[in-house]
Amino acid sequence: MKRRERENMIHFLMQVRNTSQERLMVMTDEDIEYLYSREYDEQEAYEYL
Repeated sequence: MKRRERENMIHFLMQVRNTSQERLMVMTDEDIEYLYSREYDEQEAYEYL
């Protein structure tokens, strides 16, 4: 994962999950991608309702 991608994912997760940046910064790329995918899919589902 590119650094900019990771930063964007962390920023998104901070907004939708109300999670601290410090907590997200220590997670692996795989963890960030997993959380991002899950939250992004949830956001899309709510938009369709």
